[in-house]
Amino acid sequence: MNKYLEQLIQLSKFDKEIDEFIPRVESVEKTLRTTKEKLEQTNIAIANIDENLEELKLQKAKTNTHISEFAAKIKEVAKKGSQAKSEKEIKALNLEEEIAKEQLQAANEEIQRLEKIEANKTESKEELEKVVAEISNELIKIEAEISSELQSIEKERKEVYMKKDKLIGEMNQKILTFYEKIRKWARNTSVVPVKKQACYGCFMQINDKTYSAVIKGEDIVTCPHCGRILYKETQE
Repeated sequence: MNKYLEQLIQLSKFDKEIDEFIPRVESVEKTLRTTKEKLEQTNIAIANIDENLEELKLQKAKTNTHISEFAAKIKEVAKKGSQAKSEKEIKALNLEEEIAKEQLQAANEEIQRLEKIEANKTESKEELEKVVAEISNELIKIEAEISSELQSIEKERKEVYMKKDKLIGEMNQKILTFYEKIRKWARNTSVVPVKKQACYGCFMQINDKTYSAVIKGEDIVTCPHCGRILYKETQE
């Protein structure tokens, strides 16, 4: 096989390996990113609960103030009742006392309702805090694993780059420029095999003359349909 063609085949393989590192890194980092997002979402949920608990605290304080006011009102009405003389005044005070008692009861019921909500919110927060602890521990393990895996990938990447740089240093610059022009649009299908007399880049059938030249491997042959560099694999 033509020396330059062999170099081009090897160069295309190096380029393909290099391009494959990107999705490998993205795949590894996706797990870390997903876990971090999960932790962030959980912390946001806890922050929302804290806001709700603060609001409940203010509502309870406001309601407790009303309870004190209603209790004081009932005492005041009772005091006035003991001093009332006319039946009309007594009826008015009784009505006022009844309303104050109803308001007091409603306020106490509101406190119970708020405390129930507060208890549920607190329970939910405690559960989420457990989740945060679990995710945080998981994150530490993932970061350690990913760090090791990324180091391994980076080591492989450097080795491939070294081999590619060495090969490029040995190649004819005109041939290299020709390859790079094709690679701009064909990417990792710049150099493709011919199988069953078809270009495995565009999958079009090539004529007998071109196929014969590919089989001989004495020259660099391009597909007459798409322009990719063709070569014959040892086995079809």
